Amino acid sequence: MNSVQWVGFYTLLRRECYRFLSIPRQTVGGPLLETFLYISVFGAALGSRISEIGGVSYVVFIIPGLLLMSMIINCYANNSSSLAQQKMLRSIDDQLASPVSNYSLLAAYTLGGFLRASLIVVIAFATASLMVQLPMANAWIFVSGLVFSGLFFASLGVLAGLIGQTNEQISSYQTFILQPLIFLGGVFYSVALLPEPFKTLTHLDPIFYMINTVRFGMIGHSDVNPYWSLLAIIAFTIAITAVNARLFKRGYKLRT
Repeated sequence: MNSVQWVGFYTLLRRECYRFLSIPRQTVGGPLLETFLYISVFGAALGSRISEIGGVSYVVFIIPGLLLMSMIINCYANNSSSLAQQKMLRSIDDQLASPVSNYSLLAAYTLGGFLRASLIVVIAFATASLMVQLPMANAWIFVSGLVFSGLFFASLGVLAGLIGQTNEQISSYQTFILQPLIFLGGVFYSVALLPEPFKTLTHLDPIFYMINTVRFGMIGHSDVNPYWSLLAIIAFTIAITAVNARLFKRGYKLRT
């Protein structure tokens, strides 16, 4: 990037950060309360019936999945709504008419949601650490799993914002596709506890592999090979980034 591209990228990224930092109750307060309730309710209700999974208490077992869930939802929701809003307000027209390249715009939109989700995950992790003692079996796998999963869904949010025509259409993707995949991906259970055919169906859920990668990084337990899963996550992240870069270069549906 030359100086013009850096200034444009930084300006748009700063605007994206200011957008979610200006509403701290919605950005941070809501997700933190949600994570706290999940840990408290599921930890108390199911933790009393399920003593251990993977060699750790049930409440510790579900925390990696809760952190990843926060990362996924906030990356997707922030980027899809932000880009859709810019299209509906026609603000994207001014950005496209500027000397800033479409690649710089794509990078700023992608990182905006990723930074928001990362902030929430860091605070949620600190909050969970105060409630229970958290292990860390492999910090590199743990952080890498969260980062690349977050970048994937940040890019997916940008893609949804590109192809979506209305807020209702964009939110329907999250309600009817993303949320079921998250809850069926093993946030609250181990796939080893499932009977067939549900065990096989769970292996078809891509979020299942993300959750197990992050879980392996924290507690050292995974229902699948975490290293191959991490490589697959990185590959899919690169692939969807390339798709978005091509669509931004063409200006696909950027002007409504």
